[in-house]
Amino acid sequence: MRIGIVCPYSFQVPGGVQRHVHDLAETLIAMGHTVSVLAPADDDVPLPPYVVPAGRSVPVRYNGSVARLSFGPVSATRVRRWLTAGEFDVVHVHEPLTPSLAMLAVVSAKDEPVVATFHTAMTRSRAMHAASGVLQLVLERITARIAVSDPARRVQVEHLGGGAWQVPNGVSVSRFADAQPLLGWPGEGGTIGFLGRFTEPRKGFPVLLDAFTRLAVARPSVRLLVGGPGDPAGVLESVPAHVASRITFLGTVSEEDKARMLRSVDIYVAPNTGGESFGMILTEAMAAGTPVVASDLDAFRRVLDGGRAGALVPVGDAAALAEVLAQLLDDPGRRADLVAHAGEVVAGYDWPDVARRVLEVYHFAIEATPRPATATPGSPPP
Repeated sequence: MRIGIVCPYSFQVPGGVQRHVHDLAETLIAMGHTVSVLAPADDDVPLPPYVVPAGRSVPVRYNGSVARLSFGPVSATRVRRWLTAGEFDVVHVHEPLTPSLAMLAVVSAKDEPVVATFHTAMTRSRAMHAASGVLQLVLERITARIAVSDPARRVQVEHLGGGAWQVPNGVSVSRFADAQPLLGWPGEGGTIGFLGRFTEPRKGFPVLLDAFTRLAVARPSVRLLVGGPGDPAGVLESVPAHVASRITFLGTVSEEDKARMLRSVDIYVAPNTGGESFGMILTEAMAAGTPVVASDLDAFRRVLDGGRAGALVPVGDAAALAEVLAQLLDDPGRRADLVAHAGEVVAGYDWPDVARRVLEVYHFAIEATPRPATATPGSPPP
């Protein structure tokens, strides 16, 4: 099958959607399919051989974060050229309601069936309201929809006038399970981990920082390992020096080092305060065999099987987080139980299984799309 995948966000910046597109493409290629990915990127940026750069992106605030998108006449021209050259059996776009390459691909597609994956559970925004007419046109051109979580699927049913196949984000289980810890980690006194943009409010890092400060009072050897972009100076201003000295910032980490980092901590914490529709980092930590503690968000609760595959704490409650962390650090048996159940749960998110479910949607979309009639020799034109 010839498959075209459109990523709305720049491959030059790490992110969950970019990782999803990357891993899906490589899994489909390994299964014998021909895949081309169109994504924002400068022409001179090193990219995987199956990624076609669609030009420079610009930062845009979206869903409490900053996304790097490409949009406009130049991008539209590149989308049309890519569609024409690809001769795809199916076009798979991600986040088509953002002003991005995905939206351009939907409106530019002609005979190709279009499958759209919705990653977020955001129900409204000023931009969406202002462009409601365009969005309706986009939705009408989509043949089949995928939602990565139940909250994202409910948005389709309740706000966008249609249903969706529910197919979760995948994770390369073996890549995380087989990773080696970073040199010198974890320490004997216990290591807590956090990965993400720690300066972004909805990621909840200040909550973790408060909890870690409380934890450090009675535990002089506990450490915090942080991976992700941002300036540590701004978030450490109110942290006592003896606590700050036990926090290590790795900066932006590669995919290889992310797996190693998750294998380097005794507990992974996701203190997010909202805006999450799935929780890819949770499945990655679960695949790494690392116990998880997460905010009790609906999306996180579903991934963690109601708290059986990871501990849940009230959103924004630093005192409760510190208490749960202390209990787990002192109870290796409980940590082992969480890891064992998480291993069973995360097996259902392994990419080969997820890709097969995506292929089912592709086949449905192809069968549901009428193909233009082809004249046989000597017959009159249709």
